[in-house]
Amino acid sequence: MRQLFYAVVLLVLASACGMERPRRPYTWEDDLHQRLLADFCLTEQQVKDYIRKYIPEVTDEQMRRWEETRALECMWLDGEKRYFINAGPNLFRIDSACRDRKLAKEGVIVGGAERVNAENVPAIIRAAKDSARTMVQPKRMRVTYTLTVDTNAVPAGEVVRCWLPFPRTDVARQQDVKLLGTSEPEYVLAPQDCAHSTLYMEKRAVQGRPTVFSETFEYTSYGEWHDLGPEDVQPYDTMSRLYREYTAEREKHVVFTPRLRELAARLADGEDNPYLKAKRIFRWIGNHFPWASAREYSTIDNIPEYVLDNRHGDCGQVSLLLVTLCRLCGIPARFQSGFMMHPRAWNLHDWAEVYFEGVGWVPVDQSLGMPSFARNAGEEYFFLGGIDSWRMVVNTDYGMPLVPAKRYPRSETVDFQRGEVEWEGGNLYFTQWNYDMEIEYLNY
Repeated sequence: MRQLFYAVVLLVLASACGMERPRRPYTWEDDLHQRLLADFCLTEQQVKDYIRKYIPEVTDEQMRRWEETRALECMWLDGEKRYFINAGPNLFRIDSACRDRKLAKEGVIVGGAERVNAENVPAIIRAAKDSARTMVQPKRMRVTYTLTVDTNAVPAGEVVRCWLPFPRTDVARQQDVKLLGTSEPEYVLAPQDCAHSTLYMEKRAVQGRPTVFSETFEYTSYGEWHDLGPEDVQPYDTMSRLYREYTAEREKHVVFTPRLRELAARLADGEDNPYLKAKRIFRWIGNHFPWASAREYSTIDNIPEYVLDNRHGDCGQVSLLLVTLCRLCGIPARFQSGFMMHPRAWNLHDWAEVYFEGVGWVPVDQSLGMPSFARNAGEEYFFLGGIDSWRMVVNTDYGMPLVPAKRYPRSETVDFQRGEVEWEGGNLYFTQWNYDMEIEYLNY
């Protein structure tokens, strides 16, 4: 009791004298709670107002049904039901009846990346066939990437540590990478063998000003396509280091749970050829899990299980599901990510790679799936063994250490794309900074 009394007295004196209160020790539980509050920030009324744009007669009973089916994502936090920031738009992506209502009002809206790919994908297939090469249709880009920390997010004079994404130099379809300039004269590029390709800089915060980091670079991205068939794939050397590493489970997100084991066995039942098994998995995921905006990956314990539970997933989520199912079926698979760089439609993006003996590693973009513009089997299954020209590869794995090491947990503990920022007092979360990319297309 006496210790509590003295603690209260010290807090009162600190407040009266303008002293800084003792900082609460960092815990992941507190951090996770704040991240969830940022993602689940809408009231039921706010979500209803969005839904009424397409379903004016929406009722409380309908809201409860959508919540039960997980088409409408919500969570109880601090004794209050809170809805995911994109719960409204996601409802019209996940629930088929709601999707039909929205389509009836607005029609089909073709995304910018899909419009570009409708030209790029057939061109890649033609060029690959004509040249007998797998990497064709190069696109050269000059990029300025800027990360801006909010004014006074860090006390003046404190050192801000920043990791920016940088194009990999060890990926065959990404060539001639050149760093042209940085906002700070001193920087550290991650070694080539790091799973996350970063450019690290430091800068002291200035009172009343944002803290800005930037980099400018050029690189060339090639489209890739393998005209695959079951006859191209040879039996695996199951004792090889590659096979054992990329068919194993991981501590998080590639975990062989009983449900995933059962699902993989069902999908592969009666089929021995690795390519045909991968084709089944690719088609099944594409048919069952529509794209929907995702909450932050750091708030999810097991992403493939989350996809199965919620019946939807964004690019990284369905890619991790694909990787897990492929590995369970004895097909080496790994995660890869960075950016889509399509003109006027750049965005964060994740995909995968699958290894076929006799062919090698091939790209698989599960979230782009079987495109609506496809006119033949080659275009329909293009993204099972192919990838468009408009990419920037940053990562060859997920959840791996940064260089130099980060002191606090990352804002994105799984992927690395937007960047990471921290100072002596802690991690700076996404709510405390923003990012932007200016792209100059040099041969488009």
